[in-house]
Amino acid sequence: MTSPPPEVARYLARRAVSGPWRIDHNDREDFRTVVVIPALAESATLPGTLATLACNPPERLSETLVLVVVNHRTDSAPADKADNLRTLRMLTAGSETPPELQLAWVNAASGERELAEKDGGVGLARKIGFDLALSRLDYSRPNPLLVSLDADTLVGPDYLDALRNHFHNAAAGGAVLPFCHRPGHDPAQEKAIARYELFLRAHVLGLQTAKSPYAFHTIGSTMACRASAYVAAGGMNRRRAGEDFYFLQQLAKTAGVVQVSGSVVHPSGRPSARTPFGTGRSVEAQLQEGAKAILFYPFACYRLLGQWLRLVASHVESNEQRLTAMAFQLHEGLFEFLERESFPTVWKRLVVNHPRPDGRLKAFHDWFDGLKTTRLIHHLCTSAWPRCHPEQALPPLLAAAGLKPTEDPREQLSLLRRLQGVEPERCADDFPARNVCLKG
Repeated sequence: MTSPPPEVARYLARRAVSGPWRIDHNDREDFRTVVVIPALAESATLPGTLATLACNPPERLSETLVLVVVNHRTDSAPADKADNLRTLRMLTAGSETPPELQLAWVNAASGERELAEKDGGVGLARKIGFDLALSRLDYSRPNPLLVSLDADTLVGPDYLDALRNHFHNAAAGGAVLPFCHRPGHDPAQEKAIARYELFLRAHVLGLQTAKSPYAFHTIGSTMACRASAYVAAGGMNRRRAGEDFYFLQQLAKTAGVVQVSGSVVHPSGRPSARTPFGTGRSVEAQLQEGAKAILFYPFACYRLLGQWLRLVASHVESNEQRLTAMAFQLHEGLFEFLERESFPTVWKRLVVNHPRPDGRLKAFHDWFDGLKTTRLIHHLCTSAWPRCHPEQALPPLLAAAGLKPTEDPREQLSLLRRLQGVEPERCADDFPARNVCLKG
């Protein structure tokens, strides 16, 4: 094993997860990439994910560890616990695991290895996998990578090549891959998945038109980063939901996040109540409540966001009174939000701590981050511009982005998929769940 660089060693000593967990089945310590897959009651879907990974080139598979973190909390449902034991038996027997893979797993699902009720969840499961993976990377070779995938997500045969090629050239240490949800099992589910994906894509397009530095999708199965970027960001958080949002936000602040090209991942769009928000919960809500469960942010919110970000960038040497007064001139709702978030006090501190304009602007964006951006939009939606249906929200947003406006949600989704790196043929088929290599 090549000794990890000092920053990785410091992270392992100070911030890595502690507990009874270990990597089982594979002892190699010379991998260039580790793909971490948390699995909670995924015995039916995990084989499909592994099968599509196995379709990648043999030379990439030989240098990639696929690490499955089988996990549940002590208070998880008995059925989920039983399913996890089936997964562990399957992995141990090798009955449904492709021999092409360098496969290993972490048992966080039995005895003292179960996750604690108070802090267990997908964030901790990802953290266990990533932290343990750091000791299995070859640091003598450039850009050892940590990659996040889910146990119900399918990938193409170009997946590992696209990641390796991207980080060979990219300056940013973090990345997200393009995605396209797989079709639903019936028309109602398919409609719900499409509407939720359109909501995600419209929001990122809105952030892009506003020139926000946080204009990227935050989906756990699309994340990747250099090991150096992972430790610089402080590692994965332990959140039960939204762990992907907070991790990518921190990566954006410390190493940058850009989109990979050349491959697409295919998450499941199945309904689920497992987490308080996200794809599964949103699909489930629509099936119960109809389209009103997913309403879109009006374009006016993004227009005001862009005006605010440009105002700060062009007046970065102004004092807090001047900036606050100009914010009020833009919109009273913006002023109210900034007052609530103590912006005048924060800006005064930024002026003292960051005398150079470029450093001050960077510090501002670290403070006015993806979470505060979302909070501002939610504030504006409750105080000025209520959420609406895509037929109303998308046409002005598309026009602002220089695209042809349309009120047809199907056309809107197709247009945004293409704009965000997904060609139509990548989403055309109902891909089988196992034993099939997806189209490139």
